[in-house]
Amino acid sequence: MDYIKTPLKNDLVIKKIVTIHYFEYAKDYVFEGEKHDFWEFLYVDKGEVEVMADNLGYKLKQGEMIFHKPNEFHNVWANGRVAPNLIVISFECKSPSISYFNNKIINIGDSEKELLANILREARNAYSSPLDDPSLKKLEKKSHQPIGCEQLIRIYLEQLLINLIRKGSKLNVASKPSSSVKNRSDTDLVKRIINFLKENVHTSLTFDDVCRFSNLSRTNLKVLFKEKTGLGVMEYFKNLKIDESKTMIREGEYNFTEIAHRLGYSSIHYFSRHFKKVTGMTPSEYAYSVKIKI
Repeated sequence: MDYIKTPLKNDLVIKKIVTIHYFEYAKDYVFEGEKHDFWEFLYVDKGEVEVMADNLGYKLKQGEMIFHKPNEFHNVWANGRVAPNLIVISFECKSPSISYFNNKIINIGDSEKELLANILREARNAYSSPLDDPSLKKLEKKSHQPIGCEQLIRIYLEQLLINLIRKGSKLNVASKPSSSVKNRSDTDLVKRIINFLKENVHTSLTFDDVCRFSNLSRTNLKVLFKEKTGLGVMEYFKNLKIDESKTMIREGEYNFTEIAHRLGYSSIHYFSRHFKKVTGMTPSEYAYSVKIKI
């Protein structure tokens, strides 16, 4: 008798795991944010956190899970009142079914929590890397693993995602966007950008450099920075250079040509023109005015 071998259909396949974390953060923890070319979800096991997903802010409570699609900028911070425990798992998945999780925030049930616990248990069996290290970029495998622990991680993770898709509308979709979270995140981001500008005041930083640092598009960066500071990014940066040049002139350690070079100006003439535009004086006039005051 001839038997027919029936191939098993794979609707959702996890190709690779990137990170598996269980964090116990302080109540004032802040993760400044990142984006990457793979999927990630964050589950709040205890407490609550505030999260940004691109330009939307959310407050997540215990039991809630947020998904970040590839190349979506995201950050997270504690609310300053409750120390949160978080599970963060990132992975590669190219299956079309994974698109279900675009922009999804879900309040999960007991069966999904059990699968998360299984993933963490097998991760401890499989990897020597600490699961509470936020800087971890690569999972180091143990030299002696129980049989099948990495396979079980994939199976449990696929089962978790399939369960969530199957339950669909039966799950509680949680956490509407919060304008207060976005405002706080925007303010923190602009502060980080300003610090970045200050750290690079001696370089020829470009607008695109700031875009890459902030993970914002040119338009979003322009609008956000102007809204928070009243100035354009490069205008603010140039003003920082002039403030620094004033200090250097007062200290008298360098001549004007050296100051221009140290601040990343292409020439002493460009530096002088910009200095006068901002201060109303040439560098020489400013130096003289300082000497008179002294």
